Amino acid sequence: MPRTHGYDVTVTWTGDRGTGTSGYRDFDRDHDVTADGVPTITGSSDPAFRGDSHRWNPEQLLTAALSQCHMLWYLHLCAVAGVVVTGYTDTAHGTMEESADGGGRFTQVTLRPHVTVASQDMVEKAVSLHEPANEKCFIANSVNFPVLHEPVVTIGQA
Repeated sequence: MPRTHGYDVTVTWTGDRGTGTSGYRDFDRDHDVTADGVPTITGSSDPAFRGDSHRWNPEQLLTAALSQCHMLWYLHLCAVAGVVVTGYTDTAHGTMEESADGGGRFTQVTLRPHVTVASQDMVEKAVSLHEPANEKCFIANSVNFPVLHEPVVTIGQA
């Protein structure tokens, strides 16, 4: 029997300048994302859509969620396989395409993890574990666009 998990968040619009949505340019896209026990995420829309560039936008958060999920599965699989990871940084890139009607969709996200492992004999296995990490990632399994991987693995200190 599958286990089910629930995730509760609250999104509160904070961009009313006093006249609500009386006009397209008359309100801010600012909002707060909250959940019990964690810091607030200050959000907005992408600056291309009148958003605040100093706040997270949903497109960045989706890209980040894919990167985080992949990393967490990858680290788990490395630990189980005896691959000692001593560093991990991902410079992920999401690509969204606008449609003629003003809507849009993500067309892909590319993860570019730079992984440091403890020794040369771990490199091949470290590279190979990205595929099963992608297969296990809850977020990657939930999107309808490709999640690509361009990993780089180097040797560092244990």
